[in-house]
Amino acid sequence: MYEKILFPTDFSDVATKGLKYVKQLKGAGAQEVILLHVIDEKELMVLSRAPAQYQQIVEELKKEVATEMAVIVKEMTSEGFHVKPEVREGRPSAVIMDMAKKEKVSIVALGSHSKSDIAELLMGSVSENVIRYAKVPVLVISKDNA
Repeated sequence: MYEKILFPTDFSDVATKGLKYVKQLKGAGAQEVILLHVIDEKELMVLSRAPAQYQQIVEELKKEVATEMAVIVKEMTSEGFHVKPEVREGRPSAVIMDMAKKEKVSIVALGSHSKSDIAELLMGSVSENVIRYAKVPVLVISKDNA
C-alpha cells in the first residue's frame, strides 16, 4: 500500500522517535524511504550576515547533517528498506512537497514539532503546511506519541 515513504527529518527527538512508525510501514508494503533533511533558508539568511564565516559554517553544518543521516540510513537499511538520503536548501514545507511530487511517494511521515517550536508558532508549522497542501497521505507523529 505504501511502497515509497518520504521521511523529512530535522533530527529532533520527535523525528528520531518517529522512525519506529516508519519501520511499522514495512508491514504495509513499504520498500523505500526517501530520507530528507532541509537546511532552512531562514537559517542560511542569518548565517549570511557573517560572510567571513558563512562558507565554513555551512560546510560544518553539512558535515553534521551527513553524519546524522548516515546513522539513520544504516538503521533503516538494517530493517530491509532501500534508503535514499537527500539534503536540500529552502523553505522546508515547500521542499518536502516538491520532493514528494518528484519522487512520487506513497506517504509523507513527519514529526508534528521541530527543534524550533517558537519559530513555528510565529511563522506557521511545517507539518501544518504539509498536511494542508500535500497530494498524498501524511502521517504526523505527535511528540506525545513518539
